[in-house]
Amino acid sequence: MKRSAFLLLMTAAPFAGVVHAQSLKNAGNDLKDWPGGSSPVEIGNIIANRFIATPHTNFNRPNPPRVITYPESCTWYGALTFAKVTGNKELTKQLAKRFEPLLGSRDTLVPVPDHVDYTVFGSVPFELYMQTKDERYLVLGKHFADKQWGPPEGKRVTAESHRFYNKGLSWQTRLWIDDMFMITAVQSQAYRATGDRKYIDKAANEMVFYLDSLQQPNGLFYHAPDVPYFWGRGDGWMAAGMSELLRSLPKNNPNRPRIMEGYKKMMATLLKYQAEDGMWRQLINDPASWKETSCTGMFAFAFITGVKEGWLPSKIYGPAARKAWLALIRYINADGDITDVCEGTNKKNDHQYYLDRKRNTGDLHGQAPLLWCATALLR
Repeated sequence: MKRSAFLLLMTAAPFAGVVHAQSLKNAGNDLKDWPGGSSPVEIGNIIANRFIATPHTNFNRPNPPRVITYPESCTWYGALTFAKVTGNKELTKQLAKRFEPLLGSRDTLVPVPDHVDYTVFGSVPFELYMQTKDERYLVLGKHFADKQWGPPEGKRVTAESHRFYNKGLSWQTRLWIDDMFMITAVQSQAYRATGDRKYIDKAANEMVFYLDSLQQPNGLFYHAPDVPYFWGRGDGWMAAGMSELLRSLPKNNPNRPRIMEGYKKMMATLLKYQAEDGMWRQLINDPASWKETSCTGMFAFAFITGVKEGWLPSKIYGPAARKAWLALIRYINADGDITDVCEGTNKKNDHQYYLDRKRNTGDLHGQAPLLWCATALLR
């Protein structure tokens, strides 16, 4: 990718200073007027073009992936939604061209939908179907969405899988907060593509189960029941997942009030923990932990969506969303890669483990939320 594509970002220090000064001057709830080089259209194009130029990746490891992994699925989905909201038909064509081999010569890269991290892939063909009306995408997307609710099958099936399935939950339930984007994204997309409420109604029921099981009195979430830490990106998946779900959940869904309550409770606490410069930290409530970009992007997306949809008071959350966006894009380097992204992280009951996670550059865990934010700002 040509470095000239990033000219607006290349004046790194001056750009940061201008952004900071102008954001302080315009400290209202405005999510439309942006300093030069910081608009969602400009940033979204940079990140989307960077994605197109990037081969299929394997969690920033040098070896090629066995199958498409969830960070790529989430970035692909974000690039497609950005293409839609900007009316960029050429970008949609390029993103569809990237997918075409998966329907033929490279179909082995399509993951088996036997785990939440693989099943979220379905959100991509659903979005391609909605933009192109190519039935092949719809068939593939429905395969992923339907498999998520079973019945349980495959090598990952456990007694717990059957227990959750018998309760009407996804057999892929595992009570990690990451799941609440991986499950809700594909099921919300299934509803948007088909109009069949069974998909989003199931996702809403699942969300309430996670809220009741994992949300703490302060509104945040432990990474898992046995890991009592407020890990930034983990909570980011939850914030983004609730935002995606509520955006399309019918008003008369009986679970909507409960989900909205959990969402607003989380947003209020996140507001308190936002750093002065607009960022959030690797461990949200630990002021000694490092500022992390993927969670900041996810929380910014949740704030932006809440303001745009009228769920959150714009006079309070608008300035916070603006500050987060302007802070976040300062971490984009000359290659169109965002820095300080927490590496892929398993759960562990160890505070230091989270503090010591590597800070990656260009990791798709961090690229994806930039595209979600750009899309949300333009909706």
